[in-house]
Amino acid sequence: MTMLMTTTDEPIARLTRWLRQRPNSIEFWELVVTDERLVCCYVGQSYRSMLLRADMGERERATVADAPIEDLESLADQNFSVSLEALESIRHVEGTRFRRARLELEWTESDGDPTGYDGDLTLVSTSAAESQRDVVADLADDPRLKDVTIDLADHRWSLR
Repeated sequence: MTMLMTTTDEPIARLTRWLRQRPNSIEFWELVVTDERLVCCYVGQSYRSMLLRADMGERERATVADAPIEDLESLADQNFSVSLEALESIRHVEGTRFRRARLELEWTESDGDPTGYDGDLTLVSTSAAESQRDVVADLADDPRLKDVTIDLADHRWSLR
C-alpha cells in the first residue's frame, strides 16, 4: 500500500542488506519499520552474471540510514510503504551454511496493489548480512505490531 505519510514516524527497527532475485538481476533492499508503517527502500541492483555481480547498494544504504523517515519513500521510484494496519505477517527463516536467510512479508491491499508486488515480498539476505533474527524477534514483542503475525523459522531438511 503506497502512501506518503506527513506525520513523523518513530523508527522501531531497520532490516538491512536484503536482496530480491529477479530473472536477470538482483535488487538490493533496506526495510525500516516505524510505529505507523513498513517502508521498503530500493537501494540498487546488480546483474546476475558472475562478471557483473556486485553489491551496488552501499552508497544508497548510507543515504537511507541518514535520511529522515518521512523522506524515505521519495528517495527512489521503487520505494513504497505498507501501513501496519495492512501488514499481515513478517516471517524470518534463519540461514544455514548452505542457504541464506529469507524474509517474507505479506500485506493486504484494499484498492488493488499499487506497489506491484501483489501483497507479498520475499527477500534473501546478502552474503555480507548479519543475522537479523533478533531484530524480527523484538518486533514480535512490540505491542504496536500485535495484529501482525511474526514468525521465526529454521530451514528444515526434508528426507522425501
